[in-house]
Amino acid sequence: MDLHLIDGTYELFRHFFAVPAAPDVNGREIGAVRGVLRSVLSMIEHGATHLGVATDHVVESFRNDLYPGYKTSEGVAATLLSQFPILEEALEAMGVVVWPMVYYEADDALASAAAKGALDDRVKQVVVCTPDKDLSQCVVGTRVVQLDRRRNILRDEAGVVAKFGVKPQSIPDYLAVVGDSADGFPGVAGWGEKAAGQTLSQYPKLEDIPKDWRVWHPSIANARRLSTSLFNAWDEALLFRTLATLRIDAPVFDTVDDLRWQGPTASFEAQCRAMQSPDLFGRVKSAMTANAIAQTATGSGSPHD
Repeated sequence: MDLHLIDGTYELFRHFFAVPAAPDVNGREIGAVRGVLRSVLSMIEHGATHLGVATDHVVESFRNDLYPGYKTSEGVAATLLSQFPILEEALEAMGVVVWPMVYYEADDALASAAAKGALDDRVKQVVVCTPDKDLSQCVVGTRVVQLDRRRNILRDEAGVVAKFGVKPQSIPDYLAVVGDSADGFPGVAGWGEKAAGQTLSQYPKLEDIPKDWRVWHPSIANARRLSTSLFNAWDEALLFRTLATLRIDAPVFDTVDDLRWQGPTASFEAQCRAMQSPDLFGRVKSAMTANAIAQTATGSGSPHD
C-alpha cells in the first residue's frame, strides 16, 4: 500500500483563507473544517487506503522553551484556532486517524509517521502531504516523498536537491542559516538561499564547514564574509538547526494497519447534520461501498486532488 500523511494544520489554514465562513447549527464556525474533510475524503475517493492527519492541537510546543522568538498563536484568528478541536473530532468520526500534537508539533508527527512507515516492507511509498519546506528533510530517495497537493508537485530526493541545492539531510542546516520566518527564527546574517545551497552542497552539516574560509570550495562565493558571519553566530546557528530538526519519536501508530480507512463511526452522520453537510455523509457512504468492493486496493491511483 501507499501511506498518505497529511498536514492537518496546513490544510486548515489553507481552507480558512480559501473558503467562505460557515456556521454549524450551534453557531460555531466550521467553514475550514468542512473544506478539510472534503479534501481528505477526496483522497480516499481517489484510492488512498492508509492515511493519518497530524494537527497542532495547540500552536506552542517544546521549541518555545528553547527559543523565545519561536512561533506562537499570537495573531492567529480566534475563528481559526477554534476549528482545530472541531476538525480533530470530525476526522476521527469520519474514521481517519488523527495525531493532535501538544508537546510536539504536527510536523514532528508527520516526520515520525514517515520514518516508521518507511520501515514496513508492505509500504510501497510514503507520501507526506504538505508544501512546508522543513518536511523536505524527511524525503528518502523515491520511497518517502513530499506532495504539495494544492500545486500538484510531487518531490522526491532529486526534487529536493533541485529546489534547495542540498540533500534532505541538510535541510535543518539550510534552514538554520537561511532562517524560517514561519517558525520565527531569523537565520544567520548574510546567508541567503544561494549561499546556503552552495556551501551545504559541499559541506552537508554545519560542523563540516572549515573554520578557515581560505580552504572553502572555490565554487562558494563570498566565503570570507559568510565564514565570519557564521562563526560569529555559531551558537545561534546550532540552536536554529535544533529548532528546524524534526523529531521522529512523536507518538503516532503501532502498525500501518492502524491507518487503514474502514469507514466512519456511528457519530459521523449526526456531525454532518450539525455541519449542515448531508452531501458529505452521502459521499462517505459511497466511499465505504467502493472500499468494501475493493478491499485489495493499494492506494496507487491518484489520491492527490
